[in-house]
Amino acid sequence: MHGQWRSAGRSGASPFSASPPTRGEGSRLLLAVTSALLIVTSPAQAQTAAKPSGLDQLLKQVQESAQQSSKLNQEREARFLKNKNEQAALLAKAEAELAAVEARVNGVKGRFDAGQREIAELKKQLGERAGDYTQVYAAARQSAGDLRTVLADSYINPQYPKRLELLDGIAKGAALPSINQLESLWLTLQQEMTEQGKSARFKAEVIDPLGAKAEAEVVRVGAFTAFADGDYLAIPQGSGELRALSRQPGHGARGLAKDFAEEDEEPIAPILIDPTRGSLLALQVDRPSLSERIHQGGWPGYVIIVVGLCGFLLAIYQLQYLLRVDASVRAQLVDPRNPRPDNPLGRVLSVFKGDNEKHDPEVLELRLSEAVLKETPAIERGQQLIRLVIAAGPLLGLLGTVAGMIETFQVIMEAGAGDPKLMAGGISKAMIATVLGLGIAIPLLFINAVLASRSRALIQILDEQSAGLLAERIEQQQSGAFVRA
Repeated sequence: MHGQWRSAGRSGASPFSASPPTRGEGSRLLLAVTSALLIVTSPAQAQTAAKPSGLDQLLKQVQESAQQSSKLNQEREARFLKNKNEQAALLAKAEAELAAVEARVNGVKGRFDAGQREIAELKKQLGERAGDYTQVYAAARQSAGDLRTVLADSYINPQYPKRLELLDGIAKGAALPSINQLESLWLTLQQEMTEQGKSARFKAEVIDPLGAKAEAEVVRVGAFTAFADGDYLAIPQGSGELRALSRQPGHGARGLAKDFAEEDEEPIAPILIDPTRGSLLALQVDRPSLSERIHQGGWPGYVIIVVGLCGFLLAIYQLQYLLRVDASVRAQLVDPRNPRPDNPLGRVLSVFKGDNEKHDPEVLELRLSEAVLKETPAIERGQQLIRLVIAAGPLLGLLGTVAGMIETFQVIMEAGAGDPKLMAGGISKAMIATVLGLGIAIPLLFINAVLASRSRALIQILDEQSAGLLAERIEQQQSGAFVRA
């Protein structure tokens, strides 16, 4: 018991020295220690009496801790009361400042309300004194705004760019327009009407199709057309800048522009004008070229073009061959008695030469038929293939049409029919394929008709000449037999 008590006393000294207890904790600890001392039995008292220093030390520590806790609590209470007094002073100061600010706000608000009432009164007086001039002001502003919209897209505006600033001052100004501004308004309108009947040259900044800006000499024809270095210019809506068209009109139109620009002052020369003041020329950008049209036909279009080129090459080759043969045959007709091997007629007539002269007419007739049949394939060469191309062209075009419509329906199913541009690809594919198919079939149809007529004419000449010579031979044989008889 004695050893345990000393151990507890030693272990209890450390927390008291490390962290002083509060007043309540010190009282409870003192009560616990006192109770423990009363419970100890006489033998224990006898044993502890021999060593009183441990209990005295513990009691001393407990008393010191209680004193320290009481001192700390008093300091905390003092600080709290001090802070409370300071916060009350701060609160009073803030409330005083708030009251001062509210007083100033009320004063400013009163002055603001008075100013608003004064402004309303002045506006009323202004309206009464202005009278009809207010309507003039409104009409001038509206006219200036409308004229500004028109001039912004006019070819005349780059020549007189400061006109827009004047019109903006009238249309957007808060003050009533002055007499000078009103005079400038109708002078600007008169200037626009006058310049529309003139052609002019002036220096202006031009934007090329790549976006680079450069100063160039611009030739303007009224308010309808403008060009620089043979390139037609357009003014994108609302920009007020001259921009060269990325795709120019045909070479004839560009030539007219160059010739017009090279004329002397007051030129009288033909020139292309746009009555819509640039809208039609701007549409040239969206108009596809021939190569783009072909590309719109898709793979059916390319197949049709390849087949058509093969048919045209074969037709041209055969037509050239027939023309050459026709010339040689007609030269042979001049001297049928001396056949030459460089033409079909000469080769047919050569049947009557050599050993064939002794044959009977029946044998000669067979020989002649054989010779004509040998010449016929070369004369009619390629016509069957050309007829095949003529028949295949429209069918391939129909195939492209069906493929294009399928593509169009697919786009409608995916994106709906609200935007026609989304469907334009499939429709173009369908239409271009049809045009290409008919485009190769119709010319080849006429060319094949020419080839067929020329080949028939040549074969007819061969038949006529061979039949004539055969008849002449039969007549000679019959005449010789009659003379012998």
